[in-house]
Amino acid sequence: MPIIFLSPSTQENNLYVTGTGSEEYWMNRLADEMIPYLKSCGIRYTRNTPEMTAGSSIRQANEGWYDFYLALHSNAAAPENYGNVRGIIAFYYPTSTQGQRAAQIFVNNLRTAYPQPDKVVTRSTTALGEVRDSKFPAVLLELGYHDNVEDARWVETHLVDIARNLVLSLTDYFDIPFIWPSDPWTGTVQAGGTLNLRNRPNTSSAVIANIPNGAQVRVFGQYDNWYVVQ
Repeated sequence: MPIIFLSPSTQENNLYVTGTGSEEYWMNRLADEMIPYLKSCGIRYTRNTPEMTAGSSIRQANEGWYDFYLALHSNAAAPENYGNVRGIIAFYYPTSTQGQRAAQIFVNNLRTAYPQPDKVVTRSTTALGEVRDSKFPAVLLELGYHDNVEDARWVETHLVDIARNLVLSLTDYFDIPFIWPSDPWTGTVQAGGTLNLRNRPNTSSAVIANIPNGAQVRVFGQYDNWYVVQ
C-alpha cells in the first residue's frame, strides 16, 4: 500500500483569468477530487494545507517517509505572452530515474485527456524546490496555463476527469490495479482466525497487518475477490 505526499499549490495570488478563483483554490479542488480514487486504489496520502508554502510542504514531507511526492500547479506565461500559451508540463529532477519515469507516465495519460496532446511534455529542472529538495521521487505538474482562457476553463470543467487521470498514473507507477471508487461500507472479518492484510492484491505480497476475526473494517474498493480496507 504505497503512500504519497500530495502538495496542491498554495499560491493564492495567482488568479485564473476567468475570475473564478486562484491557482491555490483550483489545485486544492483537484486534490479533493483525487481523494476517493486514492482511497479506492489503496494509495495512502498526506496532504499539505493552504496555509503552508512550498517550502514548508517539502520540509513536512522530508520529516516522514513517502514513496512519492506529487505537486499540483497551474502555469502562467511571461508577460509578453500572457494568455497565448497552452500546455501541460511534468517536471522532474534530472538525476531522478524514478521521477523521470513517473513524469513520463503522467504525460502519457494526460495526453489522452488534454485537448492538445502534443503540448503535454516532460521537462527536467533544478530550479523547482518541490522536485529538487524532496527526499523522494517527485513530479511537479503544471496543469495548463491559468492566464489562458481555454486552459483555465479546461481545468475548471474537467476536475473529476483530471483527478481520475492522475490517480490512474499513480497506479501505473506503483504497478497496482486502478479501482473505481464506490460508496464506502463497513465489513466484518469472518476468517475463523486472523485475516492477512497485504500490500497488494495477491497472496505473494507482503503481509502488513493481521486483522482479528470479528473486527470491522471500512471498505473503499474491490478488485476481483480482494478488498481495499482501512
